[in-house]
Amino acid sequence: MAKKANSSNHCSFCGRSEQEVNLLISGMTGFICDMCAEQAHEIVNDSFQSNKKSDIGLSLSSLPKPAQIKEFLDQYVIKQESAKRFLSVSVYNHYKRILQKNTKDEVEIEKSNIIMVGATGTGKTLLARTIAKMLQVPFTIVDATVLTEAGYVGEDIESILTRLLQVADYNVNAAERGIVFIDEIDKIARKSDNPSITRDVSGEGVQQGLLKLLEGSVVNVPPQGGRKHPEQRMIAVNTKNILFICGGAFDGIEKKIAQRLNTRVVGYAASNQSSVIDRNNLMKYITPLDLKSFGLIPEIIGRLPVLTYLEPLDRDALLRILVEPKNSIIKQYQKLFEMDNVTLTFDHEAYEYIVDKAIEFKLGARGLRSIVEAIMIEAMFTLPSSGEKKKMHVTREYAAQQLENSDLHHLRVA
Repeated sequence: MAKKANSSNHCSFCGRSEQEVNLLISGMTGFICDMCAEQAHEIVNDSFQSNKKSDIGLSLSSLPKPAQIKEFLDQYVIKQESAKRFLSVSVYNHYKRILQKNTKDEVEIEKSNIIMVGATGTGKTLLARTIAKMLQVPFTIVDATVLTEAGYVGEDIESILTRLLQVADYNVNAAERGIVFIDEIDKIARKSDNPSITRDVSGEGVQQGLLKLLEGSVVNVPPQGGRKHPEQRMIAVNTKNILFICGGAFDGIEKKIAQRLNTRVVGYAASNQSSVIDRNNLMKYITPLDLKSFGLIPEIIGRLPVLTYLEPLDRDALLRILVEPKNSIIKQYQKLFEMDNVTLTFDHEAYEYIVDKAIEFKLGARGLRSIVEAIMIEAMFTLPSSGEKKKMHVTREYAAQQLENSDLHHLRVA
């Protein structure tokens, strides 16, 4: 508490008497004046900030080179060579830009955000998550479909940074060097070029709201998410060094690519130019112009300068995805059974059956897990409580029988 005027009372830190200060606060064995208390507060804040701003483990010497990043991605992601090369170089250059020490240099390296285009289940999210795992930086995935303009039902744009802060345990400095993966970016495409009396609050409005985040600016973020309130405490986050990776299926963009290339998706007639075009993988010819015609505004395309595509997965790729990666689906189920002291093995014909069904159902790589789950559900139910059987071998006949008995059997695509 503050003491009344007394000539014998002096600040224990600076020695000033109570007549020389505005306020003298008493303690158990001494006093502190308002000026020393303010200085102590600043010292504590500076010390706290310096502890929070500790390096997140990255330096120019320890930063993995593009070839090393791609080699790490190869352990988890099958095929997609072009996307892995683009992503490795872009991430490497981004963190080189952050870690550059020569601040007096007039050359300022700008941020290069990334947009990945590819069908569902081709590995867009897996690529981004794997890179974040390698670099050990805060990483979050947000869904663009829930975002709306401020003031409308849905989530505000700032909720993206709220999730990044939560992943970083509210370490602002670590969050400001993190990676944000915005999924389903194609779902916020402009709905129509025609003027309307209603606002496009979940389409073009969201794109405009994302501009300041992608470009790099200081954004006041509500720490617990939700709507902003005038009296709510905000956390200032600078997005200048946050790498944004956007992904989307852009379903139907092949037709726009085909129109631009003067070729046809269906039919026998074709120009001479189209004869050298791989019509089974038109995504490889994608350009920013195609994104604009799909419905992304030019401003947001300009802030996503690195454009790459993911190839459709063929039968051979799906078979490799099933068994080869470090965290392949088969290895995950073998680990689950191993925890119950059960050895799980598969026939090669069973693998081929699972892949054929994934192609038939048109589920992509994500569909492999659904099919394996349907096949193994009976064994996962009975074996943990059975102490006798210690081996489980899956044949093609067993897989076909279990899938026939499951609800997934009724899934058919015309």
